[in-house]
Amino acid sequence: MTKTGKLTRRSILKSAGAAALAAPLYSKSALASSGEINILMWSDYLPPEFISGFEAKTGIKVNYTGIGSNEEIINKMKATKGQGFDIVSPTNNRSLQWGPLELLKPFDMSKVNIDAVNPAMAKIGTDAWNFGGQGVHWLPHIWGTEGIAYRTDLWLPEGDAPSYGDVWSEENAGKTMGRAHSMMLGAGLFMEASGEMEPGSIWAAYDDEETMRKVWGQVTDWCVARKDRIKLIWNDADTQKNGLLNEGVVVGQTWDGPPLALKSAGEPVHYQAPVEGAMAWVDGISMPVGAQNEEQVYAFISYAYEQEPAGKAIDSHGYNSPVLGADSFSGDVYKKNFAEAYPGDSLANLNPWPAEAPWYADVRTEFVNKFKSA
Repeated sequence: MTKTGKLTRRSILKSAGAAALAAPLYSKSALASSGEINILMWSDYLPPEFISGFEAKTGIKVNYTGIGSNEEIINKMKATKGQGFDIVSPTNNRSLQWGPLELLKPFDMSKVNIDAVNPAMAKIGTDAWNFGGQGVHWLPHIWGTEGIAYRTDLWLPEGDAPSYGDVWSEENAGKTMGRAHSMMLGAGLFMEASGEMEPGSIWAAYDDEETMRKVWGQVTDWCVARKDRIKLIWNDADTQKNGLLNEGVVVGQTWDGPPLALKSAGEPVHYQAPVEGAMAWVDGISMPVGAQNEEQVYAFISYAYEQEPAGKAIDSHGYNSPVLGADSFSGDVYKKNFAEAYPGDSLANLNPWPAEAPWYADVRTEFVNKFKSA
């Protein structure tokens, strides 16, 4: 996934005919019969039903530690030198940060049913996460987007789709939320679309530090001037849900999963790709150098790449699965939500989140801190 590429529905989802791939030739006795596995993963990715199904099938006990950011994963692994967990879940665009750390070890791909997943997403591991030519250090697990969520009983966008600018508008002052660094990026995309910034500036900022400082300096000044319009800065799925249900948030820049889970539960919440294009990401499965339970890791991957458990998990967490045909095991509510979240050409206009070099992440933190402390 590069900053110049566009994701299409064809490259992300296979048709229902992909269900014919339900019984891959891969038939290793990969599902271990005992032991435990220590997983550091996004806080809403493993529904209780998924965990109980895996434990019942394999006898493996899951020790699940939920997190809310890539920085949290990286910092924990740096602090422990890659010890303490068997699986971590970096986002696809963080490869340039992980490579130099040497905290992950490659997978034995003969033990992975990689043909079970979307080939475009599998290719990310081959192309971007083959550190030092040692092999694949990342496998696709869950994909989704960041766009706009809103309370349908309290607010509606002016046109057919919302905008990142709705989070910063005077109309919604005191009733919006977002994650600091990504809502600032969204603000930049809105500034480009509204003529307040040169088109292409946000993506050009990934190329070199001088450009990045110029662009993000402009974005930060714009955001600081409007910071009093922001009600809540979130860091995880539960904070997003609570903001929409209990904290008076009317519209926010969010991941797709949390608001769609609320929508599925009957709450007056909608999620939709904004006119500027939703930000697309793929969160993966990686194995730290200190992983002690490798047999159990491959058993987990085998189970996660089965269509039925992957598809049923969709209905709970609200995100999407790279497993081919998994959506055939999801409910009608998921299918309806997906269609309404990405109407028209929304899927063709997704913005793949660009790879972030270490210098980019460090400089961005400077501007984020300036915004948060303003």
